[in-house]
Amino acid sequence: MANKQYVYVDHGGTTPVFPAVIESMAHCMAENWGNPSSVHYIGRQANAALNRARAEVASLIGAKPEQIYFTSGGTEADNLAILGMAGARREKGHIITSMVEHKAVLAPCDYLEKIGYAVTYLPVNELGQVSVEDFKRAIRKDTFLATIMMVNNEVGAVMPIKQMAAIAKQNHIVFHTDAVQAVGKIPVNVNDLGVDMLTMSSHKINGPKGAGALFKKNSVHLASRNMGGGQEHNLRGGTENMPGFIGFGEAARITRQIWPTESKRLKEMQDYLIERVLTEIPDTVLNGPRNARAPHNLNFGFKYVDSESLLLQLDAVGISASIGSACNAGGFAHSHVLEAMGAPREISQGSLRITLGMGNSKEQMDYIVEMLKEKVAKLRQNNPHYVPKES
Repeated sequence: MANKQYVYVDHGGTTPVFPAVIESMAHCMAENWGNPSSVHYIGRQANAALNRARAEVASLIGAKPEQIYFTSGGTEADNLAILGMAGARREKGHIITSMVEHKAVLAPCDYLEKIGYAVTYLPVNELGQVSVEDFKRAIRKDTFLATIMMVNNEVGAVMPIKQMAAIAKQNHIVFHTDAVQAVGKIPVNVNDLGVDMLTMSSHKINGPKGAGALFKKNSVHLASRNMGGGQEHNLRGGTENMPGFIGFGEAARITRQIWPTESKRLKEMQDYLIERVLTEIPDTVLNGPRNARAPHNLNFGFKYVDSESLLLQLDAVGISASIGSACNAGGFAHSHVLEAMGAPREISQGSLRITLGMGNSKEQMDYIVEMLKEKVAKLRQNNPHYVPKES
């Protein structure tokens, strides 16, 4: 066995924090600790710092600072978009989403359905992508909101957001996209996409946890989900998480500068790893699309292998990967994404998600391949249904 290394390839779950982000947060806590709502000098200094962070986050996606609403993370931003839209209406109506959304979208949609709203859950094809034609057919006279993720968090499939947003606009439907797995990985410009709302998360772009943002056009009216002192333009009451938002702003600044180069680097590693794994490990498939895929995401299905066992085997040799979304508290859960894609049981049970990011190298990809070959072969030897292919 190769010498043990420590390789972190769960950047889709969370990312290491940029050193400059840590410095900015420490400076905020030591020197800029004021309440940004206070009118005195210390408060004004804090407010100015908060505005600078808001401007950096806005610049990352081509928005205006006043269109950025800070939240505690992607989950709260998704909830604010969906429940806020519903709460601002006088009557119930129809919502369109997809079967492969993050739980932060599916859970509020399920809640609204239980209290009388109609929700259409669009299917996906075998690659995990929503059809524009299916979206168009799902529209009803009372459809007021569509929420479709930009990049799937489990299989990396890029959705046709621009086309669907244009159709929504023609039908006077507000369009929201969860772009948590897209920002910093692929081009994300709200003006080019034509979306009305967009969700971001700090800790997916090497910023701190506990910070996120919702982009919202001024024409979209939401009901507050967190009432209090009127912060965030009356949408999110409560004293702002200054260190978190300052760190988010710094992470956005750095990401805006490096993402084109970093995205290309990740794509090269992604291509290399896909080629080696599919060539060197038999009875293996790539879950999701080969081309219309975010450059940091890989999801393999290993036949005759239990994914939980494989994950633990890899962890024992220093490789930190995942099975699917890291947001299923407590550990392992069946993938609703692979199920919606129609993946055979033997594939979904043996799925492994590898998500690349800062610090990963081609040498680490070689180590991953060697360990996968060893551990997959070992697990298959213990599976009575596995019959080795003749060489």
